[in-house]
Amino acid sequence: MPIHKSTEYGDIEISLEAIANLVGGTINECYGIVGMASQKVVKDGWAELLKRDNYSRGVIVRQDGNSLILDIYVIALQGIKLSEVMVAAQQRVRYVLEKTLEVKVEAVNLNVQGVRTVK
Repeated sequence: MPIHKSTEYGDIEISLEAIANLVGGTINECYGIVGMASQKVVKDGWAELLKRDNYSRGVIVRQDGNSLILDIYVIALQGIKLSEVMVAAQQRVRYVLEKTLEVKVEAVNLNVQGVRTVK
């Protein structure tokens, strides 16, 4: 179900897929994140690294009343302190959504699907 906003110029509907793409772009700018991952781990325990046009496959956006709950699947950079990087990523996603779309974000759940080295 899309998010509805009313302005003096008319109504705006923001689809959950558009929100997922915004989240994907935001999370990929975060330090220590290699990229978005598919929700399903492919064979042999490898996670698929998603390209820009598939970000919505790595983000689940749910509405709980007037707020959003996000489940984000990522691949992290090897050698970083995961806890600190993930907290910073959660804060950045929450900030961007609340400032850009003016919606309340109840939870940002990050799921690390894999760890990779960057060449």
